[in-house]
Amino acid sequence: MKSKASVIIGSIFAAYVAFVAVVVLVYEPTPDEMDWEDRQVYNSQKLNDLTLGQDISAVKTLFGKADFTEAKSLKEGQLQVLFYRTHHEKSDGVTTKEECTPLIFKDDKLVAWGDDTYKQYLDAGTDIVSRTAKEVESSSKN
Repeated sequence: MKSKASVIIGSIFAAYVAFVAVVVLVYEPTPDEMDWEDRQVYNSQKLNDLTLGQDISAVKTLFGKADFTEAKSLKEGQLQVLFYRTHHEKSDGVTTKEECTPLIFKDDKLVAWGDDTYKQYLDAGTDIVSRTAKEVESSSKN
């Protein structure tokens, strides 16, 4: 009787170990399921996989939900910026834009990424930061 119980318990244990091994080897969490440290490393690595002209939906699939977003409609098209956390600034429990890399899209196609490029867009007058109601009103009167 003891030997049958030992075989059954051993078989169940072996099946459990096999199941755990398969899950550990096969399962990959999505970026949205990762903690901030793992996601930060993941995002930094995935920046190398980006190509200009890439569709926004492909980028969202690769990176998951953005930490911050901005958008603006221009005469030439629509601009959208997705910010993904890629580097640690200070341990305050809050992700800020300074800890993120901006990805800039024009008409849903990736046109640039990085802090320097984002600053160039802001400095060139194609700023992505939305204007106030007064600025919109005064520009429409001119």
